Amino acid sequence: MGEQLTSRAENYSQWYNELVIKSGLAENSAVRGCMVIKPYGYTLWENMRDILDRMFKDSGHVNAYFPLFIPKSYLSREASHVEGFAKECAVVTHYRLKQNPDGEGIIVDPDSKLEEELIIRPTSETIIWSTYKNWIQSYRDLPILINQWANVVRWEMRTRLFLRTAEFLWQEGHTAHQSEQEAIEEAERMVHIYADFVENYMGVPVVIGVKSPAERFAGAVNTYCIEALMQDGKALQAGTTHFLGQNFAKAFDVQFLNKNNTLEYVWATSWGVSTRLIGALIMAHSDDKGLVLPPKIAPIQVVIIPIYRNDEQLAKVNQVAFSIEKALKARNISVKYDNRDEYRSGWKFNEYEMKGVPVRITVGARDLENNQVELFRRDTLEKNLVDCNTVVAEAEALLEDIHKSIFNKALAFREQNITKVDSWEEFVDVIENKGGFVSAHWDGTAETEEAIKEKTKATIRCIPLNNPQEEGKCVYSGKASKERVLFARAY
Repeated sequence: MGEQLTSRAENYSQWYNELVIKSGLAENSAVRGCMVIKPYGYTLWENMRDILDRMFKDSGHVNAYFPLFIPKSYLSREASHVEGFAKECAVVTHYRLKQNPDGEGIIVDPDSKLEEELIIRPTSETIIWSTYKNWIQSYRDLPILINQWANVVRWEMRTRLFLRTAEFLWQEGHTAHQSEQEAIEEAERMVHIYADFVENYMGVPVVIGVKSPAERFAGAVNTYCIEALMQDGKALQAGTTHFLGQNFAKAFDVQFLNKNNTLEYVWATSWGVSTRLIGALIMAHSDDKGLVLPPKIAPIQVVIIPIYRNDEQLAKVNQVAFSIEKALKARNISVKYDNRDEYRSGWKFNEYEMKGVPVRITVGARDLENNQVELFRRDTLEKNLVDCNTVVAEAEALLEDIHKSIFNKALAFREQNITKVDSWEEFVDVIENKGGFVSAHWDGTAETEEAIKEKTKATIRCIPLNNPQEEGKCVYSGKASKERVLFARAY
């Protein structure tokens, strides 16, 4: 697998970039700011997508698909929405190329100018709400609970694999409701589904909360979020849900006849998570030897590696390895028997440690003399000799234990890195020297929030749901405050 990774302590950012590439998750493409998700990384995304898709369907949602292109006029109908996305829109102006009459190559055909320019979707609220107008007449047509799996484009200037790319994959839910209460309940239900997924499948603890007005989604009345803490002490927004009020219904004139036979604007939500979750996964768990993947979504849960000296030994090793492989598959555990003879076992050990495969079973000819194989866990790098007859059950139990272990490790790290501060000096000191979440009083004004951001690069990550109310003084302005909020530097 080549040379070692740069260590996290030495250069966290470089460690991350090297790890994404060396573990075979993704690489930069020929298109600036866009990535190629390689098969190993895409299998990881598919595993995440399949679980989320089931969770969405179990909660009453269905999938549909809407166009990639959005007429420019649609985007401008909701004022704060267009303002929020204007700077990162890719625009289609022409639809044809032609041979360059002055020489070689091709040019844009000036006669193919579009009557109305099209935006490549940065998000789909506008095109979807223009469609919902045709679908909704009365309260009988509600609710509409639709999700789509899609790609979106946001023209980012500073990109980083998985965390921020010009094009990325995601899902976006768009729902329409009869009442404000129903829409708020939907936005809250979905943020809890996200939290459930990220904690119980990815092993990453999150804080559920709401965004401050300055950090809300463009066009939302309220934004709910899950915030995770990475090993370098920076926060990462792992998912958001938005209560959109009637903003988009008014922008696209989507009204319905209610039960009293009077016209009313529809209430809306939208919500999404993206391939950025893979970035969260990498930065929450991985180490200087490579990825540490949560077993429930790992592309390969168990790898089996043979060690032998001759064909006679290989025959015995194969017999045991194939039977373990078959038994694991029968328990719906994804397993790979790597019996390639062009690579040495030590090279394979390094490769699968880099790839973060949770469990490794080494079937060695010498151990087999005692009816034993070696069982190795990637998270702690511990290995033990176990009986061939019990290895399958032990590997299955180990997968469960690894999930709990990596979650608890990440949770302990987060708890150690939530610091309560009551003075500006303390605030600056913690942000500069310790990092993590800073729990501090805030006076509730955008001016204070902006001043703190300008001076420290720390933003309000969230106001936790069911936040304890306590009287205090704003850490920056000294004005009265009724609750603490969580600040951090973030990705």
